[in-house]
Amino acid sequence: MGLKAQLSGDLKDAMRSGDARRRDVLRGLLTAISNTEIARVNVKAESAGRTELTDPDVLDVIQKQAKQRRESIEEFRKGGRADLADVEEAELAILSAYLPQQLTRDEVAAQVREIIAETGASGPGDKAKVMPAAIARMKGRADGRLINDVVMELLG
Repeated sequence: MGLKAQLSGDLKDAMRSGDARRRDVLRGLLTAISNTEIARVNVKAESAGRTELTDPDVLDVIQKQAKQRRESIEEFRKGGRADLADVEEAELAILSAYLPQQLTRDEVAAQVREIIAETGASGPGDKAKVMPAAIARMKGRADGRLINDVVMELLG
């Protein structure tokens, strides 16, 4: 069963159990997935309009939704709106259940050290060598901001 099918099944379960927050988050997520499918019109296909997303593509959509929630939480906290930040945190928890386990800062640092050794990077000027490899290796398992911070720390 694919991730999109799992999300649809979980939406049905949330509807049956009366879990309104989970239902709304999953509906929004499935809508975002559908919008992404529609946006990726396959010009070669005879039936224009939509292409099915693969599981990694669906994960990308979930990660974007989670990132939006994290940014909203940060802004709501700055604005003194703890009530809205709490709502966003609850939604983020629901989305996080579908994401792979995130790497810790120490695990990211270990991966970046390996990449630095592989690429022969030696200073801040070599960030362009390290970042693409680090992002590709840790895609979906670490936030880009965290990777950037660790790369700058180790190269600086």
